[in-house]
Amino acid sequence: MSTDPSRPSSAVRVLVVDDHPVFRAGMVTVLDDLPGIEVVAQAADGEQAVALAGEHAPDVVLMDLRMPGVGGLEATARIRVEHPDVAVVVLTMDSDDDSVFAALRAGARGYLLKEAEVDDIERAVVGAARGEAVFGSGIAGRVLAYFSGARPTVSAFPQLTPREHEVLELIAQGLDNTTIARRLFLSDKTVRNRVSDVLGKLHARSRAEMVALARDAGLGGQPG
Repeated sequence: MSTDPSRPSSAVRVLVVDDHPVFRAGMVTVLDDLPGIEVVAQAADGEQAVALAGEHAPDVVLMDLRMPGVGGLEATARIRVEHPDVAVVVLTMDSDDDSVFAALRAGARGYLLKEAEVDDIERAVVGAARGEAVFGSGIAGRVLAYFSGARPTVSAFPQLTPREHEVLELIAQGLDNTTIARRLFLSDKTVRNRVSDVLGKLHARSRAEMVALARDAGLGGQPG
């Protein structure tokens, strides 16, 4: 962590949270090499992150999601409640929609993948400190598509999540999994998992039966 007295007092103060010591140390080194950023503390789990956020009052917390004990989602929610002026930017390997939207619901101001370039991380940290919402490559498009796109009504099958409703609507339109994945900016594996979840929740024995149930409920208009 930087103790350079020449670093500008206006530098963005960052708390780095990750349970992998090698990755955490590398990220601290990368950030401390950037002139407009100062790492003020680092934590190995969510509980420690919450405590250090109160102790050091960082501008931004760079938060991993999967950690032993208190994970990143719970820590993010607690930091946002206890220290609302602190911005949280998630930095994780998890690229699935459930993780992205769970982090946003917890109060995260940004979401990056660990494969992000240094320039992207720098922009995200500085942007979050300014109050901006920041998303890495591939994440932003999915967030915008989710919130701006027309989504099927949730009244027909209240047991389904909004994402599962979207998948069911497209299945009812006759689209295959590959096309659904492309339409919703998801991986093929994620779509397969969602289809399986919908089958179970609807107690349908086959995809054809699932389509019939959906169309009976008014889903399955012409694909756009």
